[in-house]
Amino acid sequence: MQIVLDAMGSDDCPGPELEAAVEAVRQFGDEIILVGPVEQLKPRLEAQKASGIRLVDATEVITMEDKGMSLALKAKRPKSKTTMAIGIDLVKNGEADAFVTAGNTGGAMATAYFRMGTLPGVERAGLTATFPVKNGFCVVLDIGANPDCKPEHLVQFAIMGSVYAQKIRGIPSPRVGLLSNGEEGGKGNELVKATYPLLEASQLNFIGNVEGKELFGGQADVVVCDGFTGNILLKSTEAVARLVAEMIGEELKRSKNPGVLLGGLLIKKTLKQAIKQKLDPDEIGAAPLLGINGLVYIGHGRSNARALVSAIRTARQGVQARLLDSIRLAIEEQVNRQAILPS
Repeated sequence: MQIVLDAMGSDDCPGPELEAAVEAVRQFGDEIILVGPVEQLKPRLEAQKASGIRLVDATEVITMEDKGMSLALKAKRPKSKTTMAIGIDLVKNGEADAFVTAGNTGGAMATAYFRMGTLPGVERAGLTATFPVKNGFCVVLDIGANPDCKPEHLVQFAIMGSVYAQKIRGIPSPRVGLLSNGEEGGKGNELVKATYPLLEASQLNFIGNVEGKELFGGQADVVVCDGFTGNILLKSTEAVARLVAEMIGEELKRSKNPGVLLGGLLIKKTLKQAIKQKLDPDEIGAAPLLGINGLVYIGHGRSNARALVSAIRTARQGVQARLLDSIRLAIEEQVNRQAILPS
């Protein structure tokens, strides 16, 4: 197995990427392909006497400042020299199995779209996150790739999310929910109302609309929404989790009761550990961009070496589970089913 790692993705690049590549080779025994400026990377790797790492030269980077036409040109140019373009081309051409970056999310998505395209039958790729919920996790998409969606896009997200939950989370028949402001089928905005009957008519294990309380209550294994809603949900969840931990800390400072202090400290420690394990980018690693005709994983810009190793681990799981082939087959079955349904 060969995983491509963008050497110039994280905020502190290339230090975390170099460290992660060395550690990933040690842990997994697979070749890591580091894409970046060889003149800068080679001496540092040689100083570490690292092996199992192949360098591929890339002289340009899509930065956080790249937007609009500048970003599109860097992503689309046939002979683009950016780390993302060269890394994604390696996967597209069959020279590697998956691409991992902690760089500009919009840049990674645009580069993947332009250079790989989407799977047949998929109009929009969905950025996917795994949320901690009661008694487990819930796969949520889209979390930011598509602010505006059509009902058929949400159906495609549901199919891809269901396959992801099966292959990566090990759930035989994932319960699929549609994020809304009410459980009843007639609730929600126009997008939700139009999507509901499509999901109801699908072969998915659709359980209907779910509100936030059902999502976090663990009543669904997969929840779909447009990227605007999903991104707000993601950022709000992260903020609330940290706020709760901070509030406990503030209350402990005010308390003078030894018993309360001891119990509170234990709760605070446990809560911090839970947040770290289930929400910390260091543990989660990266989010897959499902629907692209290749395996692409996007991590947080603040990723350190441990987060990038986790991202590589996540990418390896996708390769081992033949995630791309499974999604391709599921979408193909949906397209064929729609073709034979009476109009």
